[in-house]
Amino acid sequence: MSTCLRLLLLSGIVLASGAGTASGEPFGGDTPPVLEGIEITDRSGEQVPPDILLVDEEGNTVRLGDYFQGRPGVVQLMYFSCPMLCTLVLNGYVDAARELDWVPGEEYEVLSVSFDPRDTWELAAAKKKTYLEELDKPGAGEGWHFLTGSETEVARLAEALGFGYRWDESQKQYAHAAGMFVLTPRGMVSRTLYGIEYPGRELRLSLTEASEGRLGSPLDKLVLYCFQYSAEKHKYALVATNVMKLGAFATVLLLGGFIALQWIRERARPPQPVV
Repeated sequence: MSTCLRLLLLSGIVLASGAGTASGEPFGGDTPPVLEGIEITDRSGEQVPPDILLVDEEGNTVRLGDYFQGRPGVVQLMYFSCPMLCTLVLNGYVDAARELDWVPGEEYEVLSVSFDPRDTWELAAAKKKTYLEELDKPGAGEGWHFLTGSETEVARLAEALGFGYRWDESQKQYAHAAGMFVLTPRGMVSRTLYGIEYPGRELRLSLTEASEGRLGSPLDKLVLYCFQYSAEKHKYALVATNVMKLGAFATVLLLGGFIALQWIRERARPPQPVV
């Protein structure tokens, strides 16, 4: 059984049992050897170094910080020859992104970064072409970037994001975690989306929150007030107290509106003749 398949099965067991933790130690500190050193650690609120140097799909050297200029971003760490898990992460993003009316390059950026130093920019370009066809959103190529880099530079990025991976010599492939990271326009980690499936609502709320007020309709922001990210559940959960506050506010508005309407009707009613 391949390393990726074993990781996927173990991840499924963890999610099914509800035993996951935000610290990336879902087994209560007794981590199986196959998962040793490849956890995802929550780095929310931490700055990702903007001077990390990468290579884009056209062979140009780029700075990570250049991609976060007024827009939030989604970052995925993977390697392009991964036999399964990386493909599932990319497919999960595509499924979620199709549900959004936003387009990469317009409302947000997407960076798919390989941690395998053997991956080339030509391979990145081929991978990009394949997934742009899958996403099928005109203009997305301007905002979805497939990047490679040196082992040192990519390791800096992985450390800043809290993403663990290592080479499995016995399997001749990388063992790694599964997830995506949502960054603010200033390049700070806002949210970590765990696993291989990302509901469209979760991605939309994450980007709305990370955009620092730049994205999202009034309804999105209202929903974000009612749903806040739970580090324990790794998803947005309903906040009962905020819902109650909104309910009380709505009740006051309705009552005030009713009283105002009655007052207007009384003022508009013609005076009754005195008998």
